[in-house]
Amino acid sequence: PLFYKGWYHLFYQYNPNAAVWGHIVWGHAVSKDLIHWLHLPLAMAADQWYDKNGVWTGSATILHDGKIVMLYTGSTTEGVQVQNLAYPADHYDPLLVHWVKYPRNPVLVPPPGIGPNDFRDPTTAWLTSEGKWRITIGSKINKTGIALVYDTKDFINYEMLDGLLHAVPGTGMWECVDFFPVSETENNGLETSINGPRVKHVVKASLDDDRHDYYAIGTYNDRNGTWIPDRPNIDVGIGLRYDYGVYYAAKTFYDQNKKRRVLWGWIGESDSEAADVKKGWASVQSIPRTILFDKKTGTHLLQWPVEEIDSLRLKGKEFNQVRIQAGSVVPLDIDSATQLDIIAEFKIDSDALEKATGSSDASFDCATSGGAAERGALGPFGLLVLADERLSEQTPVYFYMTKGSDGNLKTFFCNDQSRSSKASDVDRHIYGSLVPVLRGENLSIRILVDHSIIESFGQGGRAVITSRVYPTKAIYGAAKVFLFNNATELNVTASLKIWQMNSAFIQPYPNL
Repeated sequence: PLFYKGWYHLFYQYNPNAAVWGHIVWGHAVSKDLIHWLHLPLAMAADQWYDKNGVWTGSATILHDGKIVMLYTGSTTEGVQVQNLAYPADHYDPLLVHWVKYPRNPVLVPPPGIGPNDFRDPTTAWLTSEGKWRITIGSKINKTGIALVYDTKDFINYEMLDGLLHAVPGTGMWECVDFFPVSETENNGLETSINGPRVKHVVKASLDDDRHDYYAIGTYNDRNGTWIPDRPNIDVGIGLRYDYGVYYAAKTFYDQNKKRRVLWGWIGESDSEAADVKKGWASVQSIPRTILFDKKTGTHLLQWPVEEIDSLRLKGKEFNQVRIQAGSVVPLDIDSATQLDIIAEFKIDSDALEKATGSSDASFDCATSGGAAERGALGPFGLLVLADERLSEQTPVYFYMTKGSDGNLKTFFCNDQSRSSKASDVDRHIYGSLVPVLRGENLSIRILVDHSIIESFGQGGRAVITSRVYPTKAIYGAAKVFLFNNATELNVTASLKIWQMNSAFIQPYPNL
């Protein structure tokens, strides 16, 4: 992704021949607002020996003079992963329709000790203090996930640094590595080359072994190209995730148009491949998210839908101070509930929190719990979305609180797909994580509902969960929204604003 001459661009892996993995080329779409998109002709085909088995993940870098270079991984005729250089045929074309591959590709091949299938996904380059460009590439050594580092002046010749950007034992292959700065003080994104006081750096890796995106915040050493996590106990691959649901291979870019860092993620399918083949398409992009350092916790990033998504809001409806008693379900009067933007805040009965008995075993895990049907003293409570009238289909988005024998509360943010569909070939996981809640904060959720996709943002985006669900009854006019409280000892008061959402406008670019 990048912003260039007034247009947002997204280049993406695409099989034009089938709704399954296979003949991978680069699709290309452009937008003025990150919401309404126009499809352009394919940007790059798998037509050279160095990318015959696929034009895979790459990254754009905007140079000092405003021109663009693109590095991407190609899978060769022998199935070896190599890095290739491409650039626009016409830098004056704001649509960047035509691309030229450097005639002497590849520019990088796997170094000694790295397997031919373990060398992929170059990052956007950033400037070093010496004025060189630096990139990192994902790999592994045995079961240790690593990020290799290279310096270049011209994107053709490269010097491999002795050390690694970072490595974490036991995490396996790192793919789609991302590296970017975040400000400890400002409320805007930072250009990729920014470094200095009050700037932290994020390392993110997509773990090929478990297909999740992990990140950590730490300190970058420009001199030797290494990075150290602030908290090793939540290092890359063993700690925090961008998203606790169906979300992978995410990438950020710096949007110089609005001075923000924008995160894109891929939402795969979670029904059967046979269903994909039948409908003729598979996978979607998430709603783009802005990404900021969470100054309150100092440990998390905050993700939030880009402001442009608000332009799709139609009529809204407010529900103020709705009391949800323990064990109850409250219907909300919404006309059609398949495309919604929901903002909800929950106030907890403080007396009930005080009275609740603490437990020496206050452990809880969304994934291994009984989901929204499992009743505890202080949860679950939240919303049921994409639910039918009889609740035979429902996807709960909710909080679950536990109290330790020391009196401390822990709050978990979960999505329960176990009853999301009557279909037999769908994923029924329960997703979620612990989410920090600071003193004085009410519990809050924002939910974007879009037919088969539910993107949920807990506590201002400290924890995010994307669910991919396939209701058979809770569709179109039959889809409903409910508040629920399955706690046994807790009354909750909810205030909500719910907007109907318009569809985005997506079609081919005219006359191309």
